[in-house]
Amino acid sequence: MTATTRGVSQTHAVTAPRTTTGSTTQQPKRRSRTRPSGFVQWQALTGRALWTMLTKGELLIAVVAPLIFTIGFYLPLKFVMGLQGINYAQFLMPIIVLQAMAFTAISAAQRASTEAMSGLNSRLKTMPVTRGVPLVSRISSGVVRSLVSLVSALGFGYVIGFRFTAGFGQAILFCVLAMLISTTLSIGADAIGTLSKSPEATSQVLTLPQLILGMASCGFVPESGFPELIRPFVRNQPISQFSFAMRDMAEGGVSFQVLWPSLAWVVGLILFFVPLAIWASSRPE
Repeated sequence: MTATTRGVSQTHAVTAPRTTTGSTTQQPKRRSRTRPSGFVQWQALTGRALWTMLTKGELLIAVVAPLIFTIGFYLPLKFVMGLQGINYAQFLMPIIVLQAMAFTAISAAQRASTEAMSGLNSRLKTMPVTRGVPLVSRISSGVVRSLVSLVSALGFGYVIGFRFTAGFGQAILFCVLAMLISTTLSIGADAIGTLSKSPEATSQVLTLPQLILGMASCGFVPESGFPELIRPFVRNQPISQFSFAMRDMAEGGVSFQVLWPSLAWVVGLILFFVPLAIWASSRPE
């Protein structure tokens, strides 16, 4: 065999794996990247939010805030209410929990506005992230914050003398209603924070309604403690209705007649806040 023949044979040996069909050369197929599922994306974003809450002390604030509410609300009025024959620890506990839940909603609004202001929401919209996952992850982290705050509030309530006396089922119902209210408020607060893009302005806007509805409610004093002119508003506004239901859940057991106004308020707020939050989270920047 001549050298030329050996060279041609070696050339055929090297190029043999490449096959052609007509004039088209078949190239090896590239492996496509697998897009993470929505659940995996939710896990990543929620874990990031929880880690931020832990490292920045937000969970510590969720524990301390109910303590401040308990001391600030219970001590000034304990003696006066005691003269009227009211067990003020039992009477006050619902409003302490509700104020703690409202505070966690304000924190949720601040987080949403911070992420919108920093451009994180805009970046996520340009990435292959399932629609709605960022919103759900923020609400999920808010649920954890609310749960921590609820446990803290109940613990401090037990220190001042609050007790669940209506049974285990009513106690669970108390906690479920508190978490439902907190989650509903957090959804609405998230929408406001996303739209405002200003943590400072968001905090100011949400703090004022919380103070007005809280102070002008039957959570701190009975309806008879208010002027007759504003009693209809005080009696029927959501904070008062929530406190009525939660107070009965803690002591004596709640009836449907007392519970249904609270449920009506929650359903109405959900029907308003959920579409608003979805629109705010998905609208073009």
